Amino acid sequence: MEYLICGLGNIGEEYANSRHNIGFILLDALAMDLGVKFTTDRLAMIAEAKYKGRQLALIKPTTYMNLSGKAYRYWLANYKLKMNQSLVVSDDLDLDLGAFRMKTKGSGGSHNGLNNIIEVMGRNDFPRLRAGIGNDYPRGMQIDYVLGNWKKEEEQAWLERIPVGVEMIKSFITIGPERTMNLFNNK
Repeated sequence: MEYLICGLGNIGEEYANSRHNIGFILLDALAMDLGVKFTTDRLAMIAEAKYKGRQLALIKPTTYMNLSGKAYRYWLANYKLKMNQSLVVSDDLDLDLGAFRMKTKGSGGSHNGLNNIIEVMGRNDFPRLRAGIGNDYPRGMQIDYVLGNWKKEEEQAWLERIPVGVEMIKSFITIGPERTMNLFNNK
């Protein structure tokens, strides 16, 4: 069984520590845990790994957030995988800081990366892991907030939560989305 794990974010040093890049941050932690490194390939940075007998392709699209669907579609086709063999990891304004929620389908809400994947694929039934970044910003400042860097206390809180996100991804790979949702959602 093979899986594509797609972490959403923006490339470039100016975005490296932004709230919007939590998908990249979680995939970096997973790659380190699995002992693999990313290399740049077509439309994405990619790392291949094995976990409990399963082949994994970890991708961080280099298309920028708003065109994430292009890289996602290309790598799904390249590995000949179905959408249910993938997990998209993204930030979420509607979840409290450090909260995680896995779903198997749904809208992209206000998330341009998820919305682009839905648009490109023509469907919304793909597993996703949403990582809460909170919504502590003044009215009209959403873009500045998501593209802004973590505050010191937020960063510290996230450092403690990253292992939970990595465990949820591993759980998805080994026992599937439904059992993972039962074990981890709302905790």
